[in-house]
Amino acid sequence: MQAPNTPSGGLEGLAILVTGGGTGIGQACAQRLAADGAAVTICGRTESKLADAARRIEAAASHGGSVQTAVCDVTDEESVTAVMARAAEPTGALDGCVANAGGGGGMGPYHVQETAEFLRVLQLNVLGTMLCIKHSVPRMVEAGGGSFVGMSSIAGATTHPYFGAYTAGKAGIEAMMRNAADEFGASGLRFNAIRPGFIATEIMEGIPRDSATYASYVENTPMAGVGEPAHVAGLARFLLGADSAWVTGQVVAVDGGHSLRRGPDFGPFVAPALGPEVMRGKLPT
Repeated sequence: MQAPNTPSGGLEGLAILVTGGGTGIGQACAQRLAADGAAVTICGRTESKLADAARRIEAAASHGGSVQTAVCDVTDEESVTAVMARAAEPTGALDGCVANAGGGGGMGPYHVQETAEFLRVLQLNVLGTMLCIKHSVPRMVEAGGGSFVGMSSIAGATTHPYFGAYTAGKAGIEAMMRNAADEFGASGLRFNAIRPGFIATEIMEGIPRDSATYASYVENTPMAGVGEPAHVAGLARFLLGADSAWVTGQVVAVDGGHSLRRGPDFGPFVAPALGPEVMRGKLPT
């Protein structure tokens, strides 16, 4: 998971929560943090996925690092309150949070977006992150400081047509990180966001490698190819550690330079189901 010659350790004694830690980027972040000595709690909605991830994370743990799991729905405030308490158990304090849980859905032009689905995606990304801020801040203040990492996306800043609420949700996360950094800086808390591009996770495996959509990603990425979860995990580890002690309110892209160009073309995915007239703004008949 770590790049060659990367020193390990440095997070000994820190307790950190990673939401959505059962798969993909969240699991990679948790594994890197535990490998460097953190007491990591991973949470998500599916207990079996968390258990599988915990076995892999535990195998990579070093420098006294550890992992524990908790079932949690980040859109449910009572559930978030409970998982924050759980994350503080190993050391008696909470030192950091990676608010990674999120997702999309409901692809299509805005004039055919289903309102309920639009709100579901906003709640998952924006409300879920806000509740993690709300219930981690008092614990990190009590600990004497802390670092919060919000998980945005290239879609939060570069147009991704037909992504519906996902783009608005990720832009909202970035706005919250900047505001929270301003609100709580005097208390020794830092808030930053990571903006991944195309990262090879289970979700992105749904894009065929021989498709026009995949080609649109690669063609618009100066470094070519796609990123790995470990690339995002390396930045998360930096933002949670002492080396980033004077970094707050920032949004950092991990996208191979994709944001220098233009977003992907998901038209070939959406158009066959909706038809050319709907794609141009007409209502379905």
